[in-house]
Amino acid sequence: MQDSINAIPVILALSVVCVAIFRRIHVPPILGYITVGLIIGPSLLNILTSSSTTTHLAEFGVVFLMFTVGLEFSLPQLNAMKSSVLGLGGLQVFVCSLVGASISVMFGVDTITSMIIGGIVAMSSTAIVVQLLREQLELNSRHGRNAIAILIFQDLAVIPFLILLPLMHDFANQSLIKPLSLAFIKGAIAFIVMLALGRWALRPMFRYIASARSTELFMLTVLLVALTAAWATSLADLSYAFGAFLAGAMLGETEFRHQIEANIRPFRDILLGLFFITIGMKLDTHLLISHTTAVMLVAVFIVVLKAMIIYIIARGFKLEPGVAVRTGLVLAQGGEFGLALISLAMQDNLLPSQLGQTLLAGTIISMVAGPFLIRHNGTFAKALCRESYLGKREQVQSSIKETSNNMSNHVVICGYGRVGQNVARFLEFEQIPYLALDVDPYVIQEARQIGETVFFGDSTHADILEAADVAHARIVVIALDDINATQKALAHLREINSKVPILIRTRDEVYLESLMQTGATEVVPEKFEASLALISHLLKQCGVTHKEIEQRMKDVRSDQYLVLRSVFHGMLTSPLEDTQEARKQLHSVQLPKEAYAVGKTLKQLALSDHKIVITAIKRGQTKLNQPNSDMVLYEDDVLVLFGVYEDIEHAEAKLLNG
Repeated sequence: MQDSINAIPVILALSVVCVAIFRRIHVPPILGYITVGLIIGPSLLNILTSSSTTTHLAEFGVVFLMFTVGLEFSLPQLNAMKSSVLGLGGLQVFVCSLVGASISVMFGVDTITSMIIGGIVAMSSTAIVVQLLREQLELNSRHGRNAIAILIFQDLAVIPFLILLPLMHDFANQSLIKPLSLAFIKGAIAFIVMLALGRWALRPMFRYIASARSTELFMLTVLLVALTAAWATSLADLSYAFGAFLAGAMLGETEFRHQIEANIRPFRDILLGLFFITIGMKLDTHLLISHTTAVMLVAVFIVVLKAMIIYIIARGFKLEPGVAVRTGLVLAQGGEFGLALISLAMQDNLLPSQLGQTLLAGTIISMVAGPFLIRHNGTFAKALCRESYLGKREQVQSSIKETSNNMSNHVVICGYGRVGQNVARFLEFEQIPYLALDVDPYVIQEARQIGETVFFGDSTHADILEAADVAHARIVVIALDDINATQKALAHLREINSKVPILIRTRDEVYLESLMQTGATEVVPEKFEASLALISHLLKQCGVTHKEIEQRMKDVRSDQYLVLRSVFHGMLTSPLEDTQEARKQLHSVQLPKEAYAVGKTLKQLALSDHKIVITAIKRGQTKLNQPNSDMVLYEDDVLVLFGVYEDIEHAEAKLLNG
């Protein structure tokens, strides 16, 4: 126990370094934690050996992972995507598991172990795929949607394995039918009981807990429910993780789902990090060096087998060759649930040590290759399916160009979500021609059915924008949800047409200045415009004339909403990962008699060198907004500083101490 405590600082230090490096090179942190485990494990530095303490903590990591999977599980969503989830996802898991198990049997592996291997091969990494698809703006693409549907089914398919693993060590000496049937009956009963409890007991209880407005009490209740459910299923000879999934599923049906997910995330991330560290600790480098060929064959087998199977299934569902290839490549790697199954199976002696080590290393190597395959899935698709891929792209461009050629002085709308559709409605009222682009096939299909000029096209691609004839457009409106997509579209638009007015909708002010510098004509932050609408109604009720209100609103917009961006954040500080602009806040500083700034002008202090703006000075009972740079500061003046926290600290130190 003492050794484990002494090793904690080393583990934390290595984790910080490895995760920081992996994030810097855009590799998922999962692989960073595995690397930490490999370094500190018995095979290398031997700083920490696997113990019951670390094993139990790692099991809690899997428990919280399954709890969050349960929170995200939604029967209505599953019903809406049932054709993709049950069709593509169901076939992928079934075929990959069957092929993986069959090949294992051919190599002399027993039936039970082969079933486990089949399940391991079928799993892909939800964390890696979702993160990289989001970064590449491909979540809403056709291959992105297909990948997410398959991942949903994979997450659900883990549940039967979690039910069966505790029982599998008894299967060798008896028929499979009876224990399988009993396990699934227990699982079904637990599922029904948990959902009933969630509807009739937990919902009222959480409403009562929430009414107390105590974050600590709410968090304790969430942990109690999750761990009690895990404990209850373990009493029924089912796994802890299965109970956690059920707890998440029943709480996911309540109105507290998002709050619970936000509260549980720190526990989940820390414990999952420890889980992946213990996975790395299990790797035996000496054994792997002597079996390098077998490990690489396993990794290649996982990647090639899954990519080919998913491609064949996708083609069977009449997806284009390019989309099928991209879907297969995105999901070709092994996954965290596969690692969890290997760990649990080795713990229960269901996998021989050498075979388990080979599978573990092969799965990890496939996950290392995953980011490369995901980042270049489009390049591979173009190379492998050039004719059909480019033919489809040309067909899309031709369809857009055919319509744009019949337009003149039209408006191009990039993004046809709620905002884009509202813009289109008013253009229709004024009989102004428009052409909209979006990547959501369902929205496009429904919109085109009623005659709206909407086309499937990615606004981040220059050739799609050229097909929409933005070179001769009247105005371009960018109404995309993703800021990265907005920035890419804006850059392409300015390359094609340097003069066309570009209006951009954003959620807040975070990227306002950078978008204006890139070439936006106007940036409209929803949050600020909602504030201005409320303020306009308020001033009108207070008797301010319409003309004065309009002038006030005009001044705010011309100053890029500075008065609205300048707020006191209090204790609700912005996340560290936010941009500098998002982290700017107000802070007030009162000057004592001995302060360095007393008797000096704002110009002499040059606080702008510290990236600080003085928005106001309060002197006695008078408040002066936007003070002149020649203003001399006196004792007891209160300066209102605007900037990021670190710069404010430097500026405050200069004001007080020089």
